[in-house]
Amino acid sequence: MLRVLLAMTIALSTHVPGFAQEGRQSAAETDPAAMGWMQGHPVPAEKQVRWDDGSMWRFPQHRWGFSHFRELVPTASIARGQNIAALPVALRDDLDDVRLITLDGKAMTWRDALAATYTDAILVMKDGVVVYERWFGVTTPATQHILFSVTKSFVGTLAETLIDEGRLDPDRTADHHVPELKGSGLGDATIRQILDMRTGLAFSEDYVAGQTGLTDVQKMSIAGAWGPRPPGYDGPDGHHGFVASLGKNAPHGGDFVYRTPNTQALQWIIERVTGQSLAAQIQDRYWSRLGMEQDAAIGLDRIGTAFGGGGLMASLRDIARFGEMMRLGGRHNGQQIVPPAAVARIFAGGDPAAFAATRYPGNLDGNYGSQWWHRAGGQLMALGVHGQAIYIDRKAGVVIARLGSHPVATNRANMAVTMPAFDAIVAALSAPR
Repeated sequence: MLRVLLAMTIALSTHVPGFAQEGRQSAAETDPAAMGWMQGHPVPAEKQVRWDDGSMWRFPQHRWGFSHFRELVPTASIARGQNIAALPVALRDDLDDVRLITLDGKAMTWRDALAATYTDAILVMKDGVVVYERWFGVTTPATQHILFSVTKSFVGTLAETLIDEGRLDPDRTADHHVPELKGSGLGDATIRQILDMRTGLAFSEDYVAGQTGLTDVQKMSIAGAWGPRPPGYDGPDGHHGFVASLGKNAPHGGDFVYRTPNTQALQWIIERVTGQSLAAQIQDRYWSRLGMEQDAAIGLDRIGTAFGGGGLMASLRDIARFGEMMRLGGRHNGQQIVPPAAVARIFAGGDPAAFAATRYPGNLDGNYGSQWWHRAGGQLMALGVHGQAIYIDRKAGVVIARLGSHPVATNRANMAVTMPAFDAIVAALSAPR
């Protein structure tokens, strides 16, 4: 049981100090198709990837698991609409050899960068046209890959939309909409403070090796059914119950600190205000309207509550469609999908001064707001652990969607490559041919 919880913590945490960088198996060596995970009738014990023993969270097994998450956890379906919006394609054959220098001074190509970040699939669009698309391992165009915290940006976009519609007041406190949060760590936090993750919530998303007892991330994972409940464990059951159980250890409105329960509280508020589940809202507002190719899904806890903090599962091309819609100011096919004022607030971002202490690799002068990451150059990012990303550069007309299964959860482990790689590909696409 402890091994199961340890594996979950590594996968969900945002910082894993002391993880060995040298001697790690490469992306090619851990290709899940070549390794034969979950092949056979029945599957041999040594090739199984399972929920109940934590193997779905362990590297290299998780390289199969992240592309098959719906087979491992309970989910709610998010249906696409009837009409698929074709993505124009004009693939370029010169991008694999684009050169870059990583933040730690290593020279490599764009092709090398994909391997270094354990990319499962990646798509690049320039001015609405797909110019680059690659698939690796067991990930295919139909795969509903786990997006982890990219999910947060969908929740933040919903919240900003409800603010525009007058259904949410950003200055109201959480307990105004959800009385069950009164007296909790987030009850007296405003909607805006929760959106920008500037709360004083008593929750640590870091994993500290060797500490005794369950970590906060382990407790969150148990509550959300991403791992079994240990015998005798009497902690809260369900995402909302977990959020309501947390306290506060600092005043709200201080520095940005990344804490997933903020998003779960925001989801609870959104669901209470609208009377709809998160899955239903993502389906009605986005999946049914953006010409998606595949259904999506979202992970559920034991009582049917979605994990808005990191449970969305979707195909690469469909998250690229969402990014392209945001690049175009919230519009798709002549329709305004996200209100212009909401899009403007999202792209405006948060307070850089509140973000500075984060010291985020490749984004030291950026910020965080509306459940989106921002770079000082105006680029917008939805990021999830293990390398999930939607990257939007409106000035350059570029959208990048990536799915990954990096061995280390925190994106701090891949950003030294990711940010220079994205910058290099944007520069190449902006240069005259």
